[in-house]
Amino acid sequence: MKPLSTFAIFLCLAAPAFAEGDAVAGKTVFKKCAPCHSVEQVNRVGPTLSGIIGRPVAAIEDYGYSPAMRAFGEDGKVWSEAQIAEYLMSPKAMVPGTRMTFAGLKKIEDIANLIAYLKAPAGY
Repeated sequence: MKPLSTFAIFLCLAAPAFAEGDAVAGKTVFKKCAPCHSVEQVNRVGPTLSGIIGRPVAAIEDYGYSPAMRAFGEDGKVWSEAQIAEYLMSPKAMVPGTRMTFAGLKKIEDIANLIAYLKAPAGY
């Protein structure tokens, strides 16, 4: 079984943990993302992460997504908590050819906390 497949199964079992992430701790985890992303309505090297939960993949019109990310979202994928969690574990494994150079977060707790932060009201 592929590592990502194993992780996807784990996500299904651990879904309640994502709902219980700590947004305050997630703000600290976000510092790893902040060099390229913002939580304001501003794109940087990477697209804004404001409102990412529930947003279709590669949907920011004024951002130049990689061909790989556009292809990944062509079938109507939406950034759910589970989808983001899997992506954050290993972006290049989930979307081969993505321009995102970040290797991924290895701790499930960090992923849960980051998702809680991304879900929090702006300015949290």
